[in-house]
Amino acid sequence: MKYDLKAAVLLVAWLIGIVYSTIPFFWFMVHPFADFWRRQRSTFRILLPLWILLWIVIGVVTWPWHATQLYLAPWSWIVAAAFFLAGFSVYRRIRSNLGTDILLGLAELRPQEHEQKLVTTGMYARTRHPIYLAHFCMLLAWTVGSGLVVNYCLMVSTVITGTVMIILEERELEKRFGQQFLEYTKNTHLI
Repeated sequence: MKYDLKAAVLLVAWLIGIVYSTIPFFWFMVHPFADFWRRQRSTFRILLPLWILLWIVIGVVTWPWHATQLYLAPWSWIVAAAFFLAGFSVYRRIRSNLGTDILLGLAELRPQEHEQKLVTTGMYARTRHPIYLAHFCMLLAWTVGSGLVVNYCLMVSTVITGTVMIILEERELEKRFGQQFLEYTKNTHLI
């Protein structure tokens, strides 16, 4: 029974690692092509299946190592708990600032239907990308807790792709909000 629980936890950690590590790739499909997606009628009917396909591809590629651990230490979940708390704390703080439309990207992809506003209050007064910080804290929590080799690799990939994606997003935000965004960047940290 104990072994089954361990296997289940490692499987969940691996699957969550796949989802979190592909978030930058999802936005890679959006930001460089924002104008294209804005002209589409069913943006999410195309993007979500592509994202799910990416999960499957990453899952197939990483399957041979999905349960390989660098370490097995119960204390690692204590360290992970700190990252879980940090991630949940950031999510909680930004929830009231964003609203569903902005959080899901609807304001970006459907500007004719949703209010366009640059959020600069709450967590966004301190960091321009708190949601990515929260995502990274959650990925880090599952990685540190599980000790999975594949999650450490996915985490490194996420840092690299997330950095590039943030650059692309900032270009798109500057295009959309102009001088207002440039002023905001002068007074607010990236992460």
